[in-house]
Amino acid sequence: MADVVRYERRGPVAWVTIDRPEARNALSAEVRAGLFSATDRFNGDDAARVLVLTGAGEQAFCAGGDLKEMAESGLAVPPPDFVPVFGHNVTVEKPTIAAVNGVAYAGGFLLAQMCDLCVAADHARFAITEARVGRGAPWAMPLPWLVPPRVAMELLLTAEPITAARAHEVGLVNRVVAFVDLQDTVQAMAENVAANAPLSVRAAKAMVYRAAVGRSAEEQAVADALWEPVYTSADAQEGPRAFREKRAPRWEGR
Repeated sequence: MADVVRYERRGPVAWVTIDRPEARNALSAEVRAGLFSATDRFNGDDAARVLVLTGAGEQAFCAGGDLKEMAESGLAVPPPDFVPVFGHNVTVEKPTIAAVNGVAYAGGFLLAQMCDLCVAADHARFAITEARVGRGAPWAMPLPWLVPPRVAMELLLTAEPITAARAHEVGLVNRVVAFVDLQDTVQAMAENVAANAPLSVRAAKAMVYRAAVGRSAEEQAVADALWEPVYTSADAQEGPRAFREKRAPRWEGR
């Protein structure tokens, strides 16, 4: 597994850490491959009952896709296996927790959203920033199930970050704690889950998601179709290019 993603088991809890703090733990190709490997390792690790996903450092959980890499590659529509999305392109029956240690923007928001539970440091921020760079967010299809629809709309349309406290208020986050307490709090939560009957835990998780809006293959296909013209637009290339060139994007609306 790539060095930029670390897998460490602490008792029954597997900690998966994106270790690229100098790039705010952005989702480079190496990181994405490492996350797939870590997920496979967790699924095959019988001693690991709960997965915790976090980022290295204090600044960022994950700042999203590597825009410089996207600009260089000319990425249009991301392939189905671009990044592991629990319950979509990879099956994870055991429970998962996001330990959000800093900003969770764009693809980082996706990673926090896909976990079953979420605990955030009090300085963490959450944002769906795709509209600022002309990219797509079909992965946000389940968001109105997690938060009120108008909160989802605000996140998607304004691309403005919300605080950890606001994320807790609207139901996106389970708990908010001081950064120094984040790992201990999450470890204790994970151990509490791990101590319960595994069949009961897995059935409970499956039942809750069965009732979720936006998580079925059919609903995801609708989201993918809605966003494909965005991904294939000139603006989708202009956004990452402007980021790389450190200038404001010049939108054409096509």
